[in-house]
Amino acid sequence: MATSYPDKTNARGIWRITDITRNIKTEGTFPIGSTRGLFMAGNTPSVSTVIDYITIETTGDASDFGDLATAKNKANLSSFTRGVAGGGYPASNIMEYVHIASIGNAADFGNLTVASSQQAGGGNNVRGIFHGGLAADDSSEHNVMSYITIATTGNASDFGDLSASRRLHSNANSPTKLYACGGAAPGNSNVIDQVDIATTGNAVDFGDLSLARWGVSGSSNATTALVGGGNDDSNQSVIDQFNMGTTGTATDFGDVSVARFQTGSSSSQIRCVFGGGETPTKVNTIDYVSFATTGNASDFGDLTVSRNTDGCSNGHGGLAVFDPDVRFEYIPGSGRALFAGGQNPGLLTTIDLTHIPTLGNSTDFGDLITGMRSLSNASSLTRALSAGGYGSDYTDTIESVEFASEGNAADFGNLTRAAYDPQSGNVGNTTRGIFAGGHTNPTQDDVIQYVTIATAGNGTDFGDLTVARQGMGGISSNTRGVFGGGVSDPNETNTIDYITTASTGDASDFGDLSATRNEVSAFSSGVRGVFGGGYTSPAVVNVIEYVTIASTGDVTDFGNLVAARQNLAPASNSTRGLIAGGTTGSDVNTIDYVTIASAGNAADFGDLTASKRGLIGNSDSHGGLQG
Repeated sequence: MATSYPDKTNARGIWRITDITRNIKTEGTFPIGSTRGLFMAGNTPSVSTVIDYITIETTGDASDFGDLATAKNKANLSSFTRGVAGGGYPASNIMEYVHIASIGNAADFGNLTVASSQQAGGGNNVRGIFHGGLAADDSSEHNVMSYITIATTGNASDFGDLSASRRLHSNANSPTKLYACGGAAPGNSNVIDQVDIATTGNAVDFGDLSLARWGVSGSSNATTALVGGGNDDSNQSVIDQFNMGTTGTATDFGDVSVARFQTGSSSSQIRCVFGGGETPTKVNTIDYVSFATTGNASDFGDLTVSRNTDGCSNGHGGLAVFDPDVRFEYIPGSGRALFAGGQNPGLLTTIDLTHIPTLGNSTDFGDLITGMRSLSNASSLTRALSAGGYGSDYTDTIESVEFASEGNAADFGNLTRAAYDPQSGNVGNTTRGIFAGGHTNPTQDDVIQYVTIATAGNGTDFGDLTVARQGMGGISSNTRGVFGGGVSDPNETNTIDYITTASTGDASDFGDLSATRNEVSAFSSGVRGVFGGGYTSPAVVNVIEYVTIASTGDVTDFGNLVAARQNLAPASNSTRGLIAGGTTGSDVNTIDYVTIASAGNAADFGDLTASKRGLIGNSDSHGGLQG
């Protein structure tokens, strides 16, 4: 087999899409990263809050992940980054979520459309669907399907109905379709329903399982669904398989190692793992099969607690898409952008993840320690910093996250003084992050300070701006930092000044913006710096302007944003600049983009996970990291 995929010695080079596609789809030689499977809650026989995790590519006993807030036997579903547990016994409408790549306790997600127990859940990287179950009075099954957008939090919406009311069923997923399998209706069911995940509407008939039964466990890779175990008045060990691209009756694949029902399952593109269940006594057995080889399951290890449960993973069949940021080893400088904090209307801790080279919506990355707006930012190839801002008061806090590890922020150190609304835009290089200006109560200041990004610690004095101000935009090459616009009470300013990043000292005059402007957003390619949006009294503006960073002088017109707004966040790589969120009078979730080397109007990129203003943007490939 060929090995034309990029390895660690050439991964920064150009990846030939034809080679990558052939490696993934035909030759199977592209190195896929490890997959984490979760088994959330269950019944021991008392209801449990336990969350276990495994690495699906290995074998061994499960480890403790954390706990759900409520002890319930919940249905599980997942994206690349989040696992969501919903419903539970006795019937509940509560949904909770965890970040799969980290460990810790679950947080509240929202509510289902109907309180339910013994339901099932599945979906793809964007949308999760909970379906069927036992109604709130425990008297009858229902056929309700409801859906969520996994990257956000909030209540579920109505999707449609299954072909028949049922409970104790399971499902499998392709990237576009969900398949609801078996269950009790109230008699044993062999039905396989199909729905298109991206739409709404009622399920349609797909085919049948080989054996009508309830308490089944289903999972899949991109093409093949496996449905194992169950009960048809006696415990079953049978594993059915069906090709999700066709319709018809499932065929025999093999058997699980222990005949049981209400087992949880999780999968990668290579393996399907079955964990726990009842025989009718609760068991902690974990066994696995390989999708490519029919046959009986082999021993994997044990759960931390014997119980029936449900499972999910960050590599199941609904996630079978090429995503170099998520599926494979993270490469510094590959174009990750993080949009953190902000307000709408309350203060936010959320961090959104966007991949700059590809259009699309943001997904959840993690959370800041403290809800904050009007922050400053700096980033290296591997680490993103948020600094200052306004929470319950002015703050001097600096927090950090690692681009490669999705999760929550950690404490980094402190600024030399508490300030909000310093420059917005990455100023610095691979070594040094620089924060300038801001409001320090009762007025603006001219302080410039720096940190060494690789080493947690407090800010150090760098020098002073030419004009004390807040709300300016910041841009960088790998040698120079530039600050444009802002407000110096009581008036906006058009001042642009610059520093040499590797030295210390006061800023020097660079030139002027075309007009005085506050709340400016800015990004750069390393050669060209772009200033966009903001506020020129009495209105928000859609103006985009640029300078050549290596020279000095006034701005040149670039084009216009999709819509005039302020309090927005920038991010960039060497070719593309993004401007996200902000307010036009009401908060928006819009992300605009431009090609930095080509002047012109901005175009729609996608959406943030929620509308917000006063957020910041960091990237692992901005202008200060080029060269």
